[in-house]
Amino acid sequence: MASTVFSPPFTSHPLTAKISSSPSLSLSPTYLLSPKCISISTIQFHPRKSSSSSFIKITKLRSITPFGPRRGVVICSAASSASLPSALLFDCDGVLVDTEKDGHRISFNDTFAERELGVVWDVDLYGELLKIGGGKERMTAYFNKTGWPDKAPQTDEERKEFIASLHKRKTELFMALIEKKLLPLRPGVARLIDEALAKGVKIAVCSTSNEKAVSAIVSFLLGPDRAEKIAIFAGDVVPRKKPDPAIYLLAASTLGVDPSSCVVVEDSAIGLAAAKAAGMKCIVTKSGYTAGEDFLTADAVFDCIGDPPEERFDLAFCASLLEKQYVS
Repeated sequence: MASTVFSPPFTSHPLTAKISSSPSLSLSPTYLLSPKCISISTIQFHPRKSSSSSFIKITKLRSITPFGPRRGVVICSAASSASLPSALLFDCDGVLVDTEKDGHRISFNDTFAERELGVVWDVDLYGELLKIGGGKERMTAYFNKTGWPDKAPQTDEERKEFIASLHKRKTELFMALIEKKLLPLRPGVARLIDEALAKGVKIAVCSTSNEKAVSAIVSFLLGPDRAEKIAIFAGDVVPRKKPDPAIYLLAASTLGVDPSSCVVVEDSAIGLAAAKAAGMKCIVTKSGYTAGEDFLTADAVFDCIGDPPEERFDLAFCASLLEKQYVS
C-alpha cells in the first residue's frame, strides 16, 4: 500500500516530529514532501492555538529512497481540542460504496437490453459519462450526442418521459443488487459514521442518484439503526446537480448548520467542485473511476477512509480541517 505524506502549508515555521521515545526531529514541510523522505504508517497533526508551532506525531516510520517503495499506511488525526464539524456530508456512489462500474453501469445496460435499444456502455465509456451528474442527464447527453435509439419517441416531451421510464427501471434493477448486498461498503465508512454519531455530529448523504437508490444503500448496507439518524438529499431534490453546490447548501440549510462548519467526503472532481462552491471543507477518497481526476482544491486526498489497522483518517482529522488545510 503506497503511503501518502501530508504537510500543512506552513511557510515560516518548521514542523517538529516526535518519534516514539526518541529525541525530537525537526522537519521542514519541503522535506516531508520531497522524494527522499520517510514512509509513515501513523501521523497525527496537532495544531496549537496559543503558539506559532504545530506538532506532528509520527510512529512506525521507515527510511526510503527516491527509488524505493513507499510502504505503510498513513493515519491522520488531530488534537481533540479542535471544534467538531457541525455535520459530515457524504456523497453516495464511490464514497459509501464503489457502485459505478459493477452497480449502476450494469443496471443501465440491463435496462437497455430489456428495452432492446442496442446500447451498451462499456467500462471506459461509462467512466467518461460519469463527468455528467445524474443518471437521467447522463442518458440524455449520450443520446443527444450519439443519436437516439429507433424505439425512442421523437418529441422533446416524450423523450423526457422515455428517459424517466428508463431511469425508473434502472433504479429498480440497481436496488435489487443492493438488497442482495452484492456491493460492500467501502472501508472505514461505518466506523467514521459511528464515531460522528457518537459525538453528536449530524450526518447526511448528498447524491445526484435517485433517492430510492440512495435510501436503499443507506438502509441495507449501513443498517436501520444508522439509517434513521442519517438525512438523505438525493435525485431531483434540487434543480441543478453537481458540480452546482445546490444540494450541499440545501443539506446545510435543512440541518440548520453553517456551510463553513461542514466537512464533505467526496470521490469525484464534480463533487469536490460542488462542496467547495458551497463553502465547505472537502476530503476526497478516490474511487475506481476517479483516481486520475484533478483534486488540487481538495483539503485532503486519500485512497479510502480505512478501517484499523489501515485507517486513514478519523473524526478529529475532519475537525482539524476547519482550522488548517492539508495538501497531499
